[in-house]
Amino acid sequence: MSDRLLVLVRHGQSEWNLKNLFTGWKDPDLTEQGIAEARSAGRKLKEQGLSFDLAFTSALTRAQHTLKLMLAEIGQPDLSTTRNLALNERDYGDLSGLNKDDARKKWGEEQVLIWRRSYDVPPPGGESLKDTLARALPYYVQEILPCVLRGQRVLVAAHGNSLRALIMVLEKLTPEQILKRELATGVPIIYRLNADSTVATKLDLAA
Repeated sequence: MSDRLLVLVRHGQSEWNLKNLFTGWKDPDLTEQGIAEARSAGRKLKEQGLSFDLAFTSALTRAQHTLKLMLAEIGQPDLSTTRNLALNERDYGDLSGLNKDDARKKWGEEQVLIWRRSYDVPPPGGESLKDTLARALPYYVQEILPCVLRGQRVLVAAHGNSLRALIMVLEKLTPEQILKRELATGVPIIYRLNADSTVATKLDLAA
């Protein structure tokens, strides 16, 4: 019986999460708390008796660092890893690097909320969630899913919005439902898939 294991983990807290800044494609590293979250995620996976055949992550430091720390805890520091910007966080364009409170002062509370919480309205120069899905989903379908369906055990360390794209497909969520899904930093979500790529079981390792 093939395992068809897929584990998704949002990176640990980044320096800009802590400062309440829009991060997007900017590249801050993890905070001390983020490092602890990543290590904790690795320990939780080890406690589940899990090991992996390959890993995927984004082109951004915070996701790569999270993956590295998890793999060290699992005892697989040299696991074959693919990095691709298709898994990058949503690009916040002109909002990137701004404090969220300052952005509200500049554009207004309502407008910033629309950019953050609508499905298909991008901020100036950036991506909507729909745009993020448009690059992350094909990558998942073409590169990640075939590995899982072959029976390889796959670990993905990425970002809140790129992982939402994968979860939307896995859990058959509507745009309205996926907008409401919050992903905690450093918490593994363990899926086992059926042969037709639907979800057989899901386990969220929230503390």
